[in-house]
Amino acid sequence: MTKATSLFDLSGRTALITGGSRGLGLQMAEALGNFGARIVLSARKADELQQAHAQLTQSGIDADWVAADGSKDADIAMLADAALEKLGHVDILINNAGASWGAAAEDHPVEAWDKVFNINMRGMFLLTQQVGKRSMIPRRYGRIINIASIAGLRGNPTGTMQTIAYNTSKGAVINFTRTLAGEWGQHNITVNALAPGFFPSRMSQKLIDTLGEEAMVAHVPLGRLGDDEDLKGAALLFSSDAGKHITGQILAVDGGTSAV
Repeated sequence: MTKATSLFDLSGRTALITGGSRGLGLQMAEALGNFGARIVLSARKADELQQAHAQLTQSGIDADWVAADGSKDADIAMLADAALEKLGHVDILINNAGASWGAAAEDHPVEAWDKVFNINMRGMFLLTQQVGKRSMIPRRYGRIINIASIAGLRGNPTGTMQTIAYNTSKGAVINFTRTLAGEWGQHNITVNALAPGFFPSRMSQKLIDTLGEEAMVAHVPLGRLGDDEDLKGAALLFSSDAGKHITGQILAVDGGTSAV
């Protein structure tokens, strides 16, 4: 292994990835696992976690899983306990679990607003606090990656999405990332965010079906949606020594959408 490639080596590192049973979470788990990290996946549904676990282990990745609901305080505490028990410590935390809700702002149910924020912000904060206090700060090492969205960087074009709670929560994720980076830098913990554009997923499929893929990529400079590989390099950068002097940053992985 050359000196340059060794910067991305995660041998001996451990990672906890929420929302890890499919989509972007599983994609990032594959990236980190392929470079040597031991992985614990978390999501709500045990059957989907079992399938993801089988996929990773078939690729030679050391993986385990814990079913937990990121909107419930008790489940978050249980997840922190279980991850620390399985891994011994957590070097890398990827906060990927998330929810969305489509409704016009004037009619948006407050219960749906609370659901989105409980998962996208409150749950992320509580888990990060647990992992930071119990593992990263005492060991003076950590890599935290929060999954935001380009929806947190701007509003929605007229006539497209009506996702005020989701956009607002992802904007909060962005400033949470910047603020925590400032506080925890003294502990040798980096905190960064990825802001994906449109990737085909269970969450986005309804929108893709409604608007049509051709219309969605019309304003993407690279002319396509994200694929099963596009988040891997960015996640690996923020997780490894290659990114050890990067913190408080938000990296859009969106084919250039946010640049135009």
